[in-house]
Formats: sequence, structure tokens, C-alpha cells
Amino acid sequence: MSELERWEGRFAAPGYLFGTEPNAFLARQAGLLRPGLKALSVADGDGRNGVWLAQQGLDVHSVDFSPTALAKAEKLAAGRGVAIRTEQADLLAGWAWPVEAYDVIVGIFFQFAPPPQRAAIFNGIRQALKPGGLLLIEGYGPKQLEYGTGGPKQLDQLYTKDLLMEFFGDFSELSIEEYDAEVDEGEGHVGMSALIDLVGRK
Repeated sequence: MSELERWEGRFAAPGYLFGTEPNAFLARQAGLLRPGLKALSVADGDGRNGVWLAQQGLDVHSVDFSPTALAKAEKLAAGRGVAIRTEQADLLAGWAWPVEAYDVIVGIFFQFAPPPQRAAIFNGIRQALKPGGLLLIEGYGPKQLEYGTGGPKQLDQLYTKDLLMEFFGDFSELSIEEYDAEVDEGEGHVGMSALIDLVGRK
């Protein structure tokens, strides 16, 4: 089974795999957002985060691997009375990241890439973010392998503070926090989790 078939199968199930409410970390950053900002939601899945950004008045570009997920994202947006622009993209195959195109880039639990491709994605994020633009990332740390409540099963796909500092350590207003917390986001992420959050400006 290909990765596309696997994700299509997960998103084809009834309902929304990760729920319809925004990621809790993202929702806590609402005070940093302003209507009219151009936002990219990386690997946005079935749309909960991209749609929430649109509800805050942002101009949202929602990118994901799965056409089934994107169709659900569009349906969720319509139900909430907002619009998002969706695009099917295989980030592992080298999506053409634009140059300084977004005021905000959001990446929530997009830990499907082995280290070489992850480096390319992180560099693409840097390229696509405008100077002064806001970057918001949440992922799982290594202890997540013990919890087993979501995320990858490969240690090298999990985040550490040193890893995020390697790629984004020169950002201003940078905050990286590691902590454990209960997560309840659809069927995909449920239970005690080892989290790491990044907030920074290019």
C-alpha cells in the first residue's frame, strides 16, 4: 500500500479524523493573528486548523497530500461560512515552495518526513515565510514513543529542541516549549502526549 493509499483510507472513514476543532496550541496563539494575513497550513488534513484560521479572518492556503482530506476541509469551511484555498501537494516529492509569500505558516503534527525530506520541508517553510512572518509549529517529542497516542513510530521523525533550533534558531521572538499534556483531537490524537511547540518570527 502506498502512503497516498494509506492516508486516503484513513481520511475516507466517516467523520473527521482529527476532529473539527482547532489544535489547542494553535488556538492559544489567536492573539498573534490579524484579519487579512496570508496563511499557509502545512499538511492541513481534513481542515480543522485551516478553517479555524479562516474564521479568524486570515486568507488561508490549505495544503495536503490527500484529496479526500481536502474535500472534507472544503466542506467544513463551507459549513462554517468561510473560504479556504486547497491544494493537493506531495511535500515529500518536492513541492515548489513560493518565496516570501505568507505572513503566517502553521505546521501541526506534520511528522511524516524522514530527516532528509524534513530538512527540505523546513527550508521550504523558511523560504515561503515573509520577513517578520509568524511560524507556528507543534509536534511530538521522543517520549511520545512511550505514550503511543499518535504520531510517527520512528524516533528520527520526532522533534527535539535542538532539532528545531538548528533550522529556526535565528528567528526572533522565538519560544520553544517541551511538555506533556492530554490531547483530545478526533480519533487521530487522543491521550497523554509528549509535545513540543515553536513560536517565532522570521
